[in-house]
Amino acid sequence: MGTPYGRFTDSDLTLRDKLAVDRTLLANERTFLGYTRTALAFAVTGGALIHFFEPLAIEILGWVFVGVAVAVMLVGVWRYVKMNRKLGR
Repeated sequence: MGTPYGRFTDSDLTLRDKLAVDRTLLANERTFLGYTRTALAFAVTGGALIHFFEPLAIEILGWVFVGVAVAVMLVGVWRYVKMNRKLGR
């Protein structure tokens, strides 16, 4: 995998442009980590509800949280890959 600004010649980009590309890549990674953190929080909450509480309604709510965690993670991965393709990585 080449550099993110490999499609440009050295005369096309100034240092400011290269730093802007780097900031954009880092922002994309931070966003992905935010999705991961959110999905993990939903999964842990769901697991705790399933494991520690007896009523069926609470257990169902726990499974809903686990499902939401999977959905959030899938959306995060999809958006990360989509943005990386747009950025030429």
